[in-house]
Amino acid sequence: MEENRNLPQEGFDTVEMAKAAVESKCPGVVSCADVLALAARDYVQLAGGPYYPVKKGRKDSKVSLPGKVHGSLPRANSTVDELLRVFAGKGLGAADLVALSGAHTVGFAHCVHVLGRIYDFRGTRRPDPLMDARLVKALRMSCPSSGGSARVVVPFDVSTPFQFDHAYYANLQARLGLLGSDQALFLDDRTRPMVEELAGNKTRFFQAFVASMDRMGSIRIKKGKKGEVRKVCSQHLLAA
Repeated sequence: MEENRNLPQEGFDTVEMAKAAVESKCPGVVSCADVLALAARDYVQLAGGPYYPVKKGRKDSKVSLPGKVHGSLPRANSTVDELLRVFAGKGLGAADLVALSGAHTVGFAHCVHVLGRIYDFRGTRRPDPLMDARLVKALRMSCPSSGGSARVVVPFDVSTPFQFDHAYYANLQARLGLLGSDQALFLDDRTRPMVEELAGNKTRFFQAFVASMDRMGSIRIKKGKKGEVRKVCSQHLLAA
């Protein structure tokens, strides 16, 4: 997927290392899908977020094609209508959208995903008027309008970028959302009340996030002969 080409190699390497360690003890048992789900949970906890049980027993898909992913992932400039449509296609609702978007309390985005908001919002040649001017200035220092920023990353959460907390939602209230799809959650009447609720209650955010992660982790599970357990996460069994 075009959007995934700049993901850091060490993320993939970490998954492969975990998978190799598991394979050495119980070969052909634990899928890469389960390793990914467990790794996500462990990262959340290590960053200060909640520990939650992860259901196991998924199989890996026998097909991995970028064309099958297109239209199934939120984009940096998605509207709330588009976001709700993507989530509904997976059996998830508005509450799941707001809770899972809270994962942007940690992590980084590449400059390419914010250039439009800080330089030429909707063809106006001006920044997005709904982004705090201080954030626009800071982002322009990291992300030049052309050249030199292809591999530069900026934090989703400008206040506590390495802490899994509920600051993401307070940032949206303060017009400090990084992506257009983030800030849209506070601007839309359908999702604003949930943003406001989670901004004021970290415990409630953790509860909502855990519930939505469980639902998302149960989407289109592969079982039996419909899936496989890869030996190496980047290779189908037939290619191994």
